[in-house]
Amino acid sequence: MWTYQGNPFDEIPEDIKSFVYIITNKTNNKKYVGKKTFTFAKTKQIKKKKKRFRVASDWQLYYGSNDQLKHDVELLGRENFDREILHLCKTKGTANYLEAHEILSRHAIVSEEYYNQWLSVKVSRSQIKL
Repeated sequence: MWTYQGNPFDEIPEDIKSFVYIITNKTNNKKYVGKKTFTFAKTKQIKKKKKRFRVASDWQLYYGSNDQLKHDVELLGRENFDREILHLCKTKGTANYLEAHEILSRHAIVSEEYYNQWLSVKVSRSQIKL
């Protein structure tokens, strides 16, 4: 289960598109900072026209994209990991910005206390809504 501000989180507020999170391995306190969208765009061709629509993501079962983290979750079990939402974001650009901010301010890429190994971000001022 995800938590947000110390409470269980299972319902998405109406104007929220994505979130920035931290996952903590309870056996060694190693952490991972990332972001996730609640939905994603999908395209389907209907009568020779492309139609775009939104589909729910796997956010409720998600444990990050880092291979070492995923390996540890499989090895140790989901019950040994805490998943905390740090920021709820109204835009994907805001999530990009806040994820980068969290990774950089925590020195997550250079610290052995984190699973994070790289950061790639492209965001413009017009995409950010704090």
